[in-house]
Amino acid sequence: MGFIFNGISSQSMNVKARLTSWQASPPLRNSFVSIPGKPGVADFGSDSAERIITVNCNVAPMHNLASLVGVLDGLAEWLDPKKGLKQLVFDDVPDRYFTARLQDAVNCERLIRSAGSFDLNFVCPDPHAYALTDESFTLTQEGANTITRSKGNTDSLPVFLLKGIIPSGASTYVSLKTNDEELRIVGPLSAGETLVIDSGLVTAKVVDSTGETLRNGLPLLQELNFPILRKGTNILTITAIGATFTELQIQAKSRWR
Repeated sequence: MGFIFNGISSQSMNVKARLTSWQASPPLRNSFVSIPGKPGVADFGSDSAERIITVNCNVAPMHNLASLVGVLDGLAEWLDPKKGLKQLVFDDVPDRYFTARLQDAVNCERLIRSAGSFDLNFVCPDPHAYALTDESFTLTQEGANTITRSKGNTDSLPVFLLKGIIPSGASTYVSLKTNDEELRIVGPLSAGETLVIDSGLVTAKVVDSTGETLRNGLPLLQELNFPILRKGTNILTITAIGATFTELQIQAKSRWR
């Protein structure tokens, strides 16, 4: 088993790696409040904390100690946390990736004169794993549309790309209702422009036909009611009032807990 970090494989760095455990779900962050005079605690729900992934590694016997140190020097450059979060993919689960960086110092234990073993602790601020090959959908008709997500095991925060013409005015809009949760776009949006709505980043922007950002898209949203896609069947209803709907592209951003 090995892994790929920032597009570089552990094998190419002369490092053998394996996972000795796998978290079925990330650590939980519970919200409890003690109430004087009342037994127990008040429960305000829970959320996921950051995920820590530990990878056991070793370097096969080299010709001499200098060769072993050379491998570790390359490892330190490759995994430098100052480079920020990078994509992390494990050979044993090649359908998904984490966004991670190295969390702790790497201490190599010499097993013999020119071989060593060590653990790599990766921290994932976003604990979810995301599909390497994402699901996508294109809708061109108004009314109710069925979208079926087959990947992942939890709700996803999709990216919507809306094309159409929405004049300025309180009575002109395009309504996107995802599983009865409505997001109303009130414009203005012109021909040749695309409104990009990113639920994961909680933001929106208007881009031109080349993808160049033209302006902030948040003023086009009547409310910041960003869409969520469930695992399985979703119903997305599109309604244009005094506006022209052309196309809605959806990047599912399918993910696992």
